[in-house]
Amino acid sequence: MSARVLKVHRDDNVLVALQDLAKGEVVEFNGATYRLVDDIPAKHKFFLQDMNQGDAVTMYGVLVGKAQYFIPAGARMSTENIRHAADPYDFRGVKYEWTAPDVSRFKGRTWNGYHRPDGRVGTANYWLFIPTVFCENRNLDVIREALHNELGYAVTAKYKQYARALVEAYEKGEDIANASPLPFGKGLGDGSVAGSRVFPNVDGIKFLNHQGGCGGIRQDAAILSKLLAAYADHPNVGGITVLSLGCQNLQTNDFLQDLKERNPAFNKPLFVFEQQQSQSEEDMIAQAIRKTFEGLIEINKIERAPATLDQLTVGVKCGGSDGFSGISANPAVGYCSDLLVALGAKVLLAEFPELCGVEQELVDRSVSEPIARKFMHLMKRYEEIVTAVGSGFHMNPSPGNIKDGLITDAIKSAGAARKGGTSPVVDVLDYTEPATKPGLSLVCTPGNDVEATTGKAASGATLILFTTGLGTPTGNPVCPTIKVATNSKLAKRMADIIDIDCGPVIAGERTIEQMGEDILEYCIRAASGEVLPKAVLLNQDDFIPWKRGVSL
Repeated sequence: MSARVLKVHRDDNVLVALQDLAKGEVVEFNGATYRLVDDIPAKHKFFLQDMNQGDAVTMYGVLVGKAQYFIPAGARMSTENIRHAADPYDFRGVKYEWTAPDVSRFKGRTWNGYHRPDGRVGTANYWLFIPTVFCENRNLDVIREALHNELGYAVTAKYKQYARALVEAYEKGEDIANASPLPFGKGLGDGSVAGSRVFPNVDGIKFLNHQGGCGGIRQDAAILSKLLAAYADHPNVGGITVLSLGCQNLQTNDFLQDLKERNPAFNKPLFVFEQQQSQSEEDMIAQAIRKTFEGLIEINKIERAPATLDQLTVGVKCGGSDGFSGISANPAVGYCSDLLVALGAKVLLAEFPELCGVEQELVDRSVSEPIARKFMHLMKRYEEIVTAVGSGFHMNPSPGNIKDGLITDAIKSAGAARKGGTSPVVDVLDYTEPATKPGLSLVCTPGNDVEATTGKAASGATLILFTTGLGTPTGNPVCPTIKVATNSKLAKRMADIIDIDCGPVIAGERTIEQMGEDILEYCIRAASGEVLPKAVLLNQDDFIPWKRGVSL
């Protein structure tokens, strides 16, 4: 890799700046020289040739935009001079051939997980609280505060300590700026497992607060029911407490029926409390805490035991992406994905708005025509819904994405798709459908970070690899989320949320393959509970159900 610029694909007509380049500089690449007519910030692109209005802009070997007017060679790509464009796609009957990576380093390796009676293996053992309707969120908050503080799962002690110091300074008439400082970083360290808990084999008590279950349309409640059933059935969940109001659209019986349909052999501890049938709110909360405590005693008896790598299900996600995402972290995660597939594991690639422009590649990689056509159907139906309200996939990039070099959705998508590696597409899953086949599956979700991770966990991801170039403080209640930085500057600045730094790829110190192997090694440790990802340590338990409306 050049120290200053990079050409991602041989057919590209742009170069990526790996460091800030100044207007007037002469850049040499592959024997040719280019004089820059603009400043080119790191992560941004400049043109290798003069571009006329309507000319195709190619990056990652695919169409990513078209010139809006004449653009001289050496000019910076911007939202003003190009617009999103993507090639059409269709089933072509291509016979895809894949060369699997060398996995000899990982042959025979195991990890320690929680074995469930149905044969699945969890990377964690959580107790899960589920409200069937938003009316119960406040009761969940009360229970969370009680159980987290008393059982050793709270992460707010240092903030309470700081607030107390501020109160004391105020009451004494002192300048609050002189109050005892917040103990930044205390308790995080390097992510190694530590601390004292009442139930050492219970990794956490999680709460699925949401805004659904009533109001809206009945279809929203029906989808939410399937989502909540998927979380209850998740291999990382050991037991469940359900709080219901009673009169809401999402009735408890609907949820229990969806759970039975998803897993007829479901046998985890499950307790249901309906507030409109209880003596009082206080009585219901007390009973829910007591029964949950009894359930915690039971699931604490489960201990980690060795499992083979084919029993992992890993979701891959990007958020807060930048111009380095598609050339460092995403392809490194993609190589890790290929390693996992070669080892017989499952990999889940979602975010359908961020597959715009690379559809043909994924269609061609599909192992059968029905799978390819299911993908095309879901993509086109999604785009039709978005277009009907005057929007489009082209509006997916955020201001932060654009500022850091992701100018069009097709550029963002071409880089985002690299998280899925190069293996064949063995299945396509609609929202909440479970992954059942070893290999790479596509999961229909929005690009929205939390909606996408919520959907991945619903399809069975037991770990999520989350790449970011700008820094995204998010996670998932039941699926440990591993943050992978695209650049070392971010990894150092936001070390409290980043687990893995792919900056050495940009610096030319590590290859994509070496970085991918490093990521898999971390996954094995995280799956075994030997290291806790920062999102887990910080209780970044984000959960947003998708209502199947317009969301990018």
